Amino acid sequence: MEHLLGKGWQIMPAGGATGEAYQAKYEDQTLFLKRNSSPFLAVLSAEGIVPKLLWTKRLGNGDVITAQKWLNGRELKASEMNNDAVGRLLGRIHGSSELLDMLKRLGKKPLTPELIIDEIEANIQSEQECPPKIKEAVSYLKMQKNVIHHDKKVVCHCDVNHNNWMVSETNELFLIDWDGAMIADPALDLGLLLYWYIPRDNWAQWLSVYGVDLTVDLQRRMHWYIVAQTIQSVFWHGQRKQDAEKEYWYNFLKQILRESYYIN
Repeated sequence: MEHLLGKGWQIMPAGGATGEAYQAKYEDQTLFLKRNSSPFLAVLSAEGIVPKLLWTKRLGNGDVITAQKWLNGRELKASEMNNDAVGRLLGRIHGSSELLDMLKRLGKKPLTPELIIDEIEANIQSEQECPPKIKEAVSYLKMQKNVIHHDKKVVCHCDVNHNNWMVSETNELFLIDWDGAMIADPALDLGLLLYWYIPRDNWAQWLSVYGVDLTVDLQRRMHWYIVAQTIQSVFWHGQRKQDAEKEYWYNFLKQILRESYYIN
């Protein structure tokens, strides 16, 4: 990595799940380097959704290194997800034809309810025992999968956790960590964000800033996707022997399953 930058640069790990991200410093310059980022990053940078992409270089072994402007800022707090800026930025992302065209050119296929159910059932088969609420939740997903059909697919981030929203010292808002982006129903992102962070009484107002009305159809779709994502969270933590987190998401699943009886 050092030979890309020249002498005097100090390179150190920048965290992240993959261990492929680095901070590079030289005098008053700081870069964020990442190995094998998606070509999608260039469009995200051009749209102002992630910090500015400065350059891309290919190594002799075929790896690609990208350098972005280092963001002096902080993660959003959970309580700040109700800010209008979050709704506006997510609305702009979901409405971007440039982002959608790029993901299509990269070969991404739409994530459908059927594919999600198939993935969940594959996880169930790999488990020794399936808890009763998981079985109930999967039955609900199967029963409702045609009801929540939605033709319009957009670029979804798929992990709109508050830790992935960054605000700079100059109050610029970015959504980072796009490795899991998919083409899907926008309700996938919306359900996660609203159920996790936004008080129910504020949903209509938050969605008006985002750019849509809170309809019964949207409520059904958001509920379907948050149930599916919560099942997957239970499996994800279970596979990593993270029992406390697994129990948390299992209890959350029980809670949101009860809501299915009140969405007409």
